[in-house]
Amino acid sequence: MKCSHSARTDVGRHREHNEDDYGVGEGHQTSELGQLFVVCDGMGGHEAGEIASHMAVEHIITAFYGLRDEDRRVALSLAFESANAAIFNEGTRTNTSMGTTGVAAVVRDDVCVIANVGDSRAYLIRGNDIRQISRDHSLVNEQITAGRLSPADAEKMFYRHVITRALGHQPEVVVDLFSFPIERNDRILMATDGLINHVEDSELLSIIGQSSSADAVERLIDLANERGGSDNITAVIVSIEEVDTSGTTPVPLARLVITATEFVAEQTGGKYSTASMRLLLAPQLSWQGAGLSVALLAFLGSIIALGLMGWWPFHN
Repeated sequence: MKCSHSARTDVGRHREHNEDDYGVGEGHQTSELGQLFVVCDGMGGHEAGEIASHMAVEHIITAFYGLRDEDRRVALSLAFESANAAIFNEGTRTNTSMGTTGVAAVVRDDVCVIANVGDSRAYLIRGNDIRQISRDHSLVNEQITAGRLSPADAEKMFYRHVITRALGHQPEVVVDLFSFPIERNDRILMATDGLINHVEDSELLSIIGQSSSADAVERLIDLANERGGSDNITAVIVSIEEVDTSGTTPVPLARLVITATEFVAEQTGGKYSTASMRLLLAPQLSWQGAGLSVALLAFLGSIIALGLMGWWPFHN
C-alpha cells in the first residue's frame, strides 16, 4: 500500500484564533502499524479550544503507535479514549470547560479504518461518487436519524452546530469505528465543520475529483472563505496510490458496505475498556449523547429566551 496526503488549516474570516488542529503519523512505524491521519476542532474558547484539539491530536497519534500488539481498529479506539481522558483530566484540573471533536483515518494494507467523535467528518471519494463515512454526533443528526427532522429542515435550524458527543467533556467516551476496503485512486477527505458548512458534497466531489490533492485542499479552503469563512477551516486529503488487490474484485462505491466493527466482543475476554465494548456492541448514540439530546430539547426554549447559546459547552 502506498498513499500520499495534503493538508491545510485556516483561521477563517471571523475568528481571531485557530482552534482546529491536525496531525499525521510519521516514521518507520507507519509501514508496520498503518498510516494515521487526525483532524480535531477544539471547543471552549481560544485557549481551551486550542489546548484540547492539540492534546487530542498528540495523544491519539502517540497512543495509536504505542499500542503495537493490538488490532489496529482497537488501537485506534483506545487512542481516542486516551485523548478523551487526558483532556477531561486537564479540564478538571484547571476548572475549564474544554473539549474537541476528533476524526481519524488509518490506512493499512488494503483497508481503511475511520474513527470519529463529534461532527468533524470523513468522506470517501471513489470515481464519480462520494460517501460520508463518519456519523455526525449532533443534535440535528440525532433528530434526523429518529425521523423527527428532514435534512432540508436541519439546514435551517439555528442549533445545528450543537454536538452531542466530544472528546474531553465526560470521563468516558464512545468512539464510532468504520472499516472498508480501499482501492487505487481512492481519496479520503477529513474536514472540520468550517469547511463542511460552506461546501456541498457535490462540490467536494467535483473539486477533489478534478484536482490534485494539494490543489483541492487550497481550492476547498478558499471556497469556504469566499462564502463567509464563519469558522476555522481544516482539510486533509489522503490519496491512495497503490493497493495490493491481487485476487480481489473492485467494489463500486454504491455497493460498498460500511459497518461499525463487531469483532471486539469475541476478542476482548474482558481485556478492553467498557467504552470500547459499548462502542462495538451498541455503536449508535452514547448514553451521554442521548441524555444530552433530551435535555437540550426540553430546555431549548429557555436557552433561546435567555440568549445563552453562546456559552453552551457543546456548541461548536
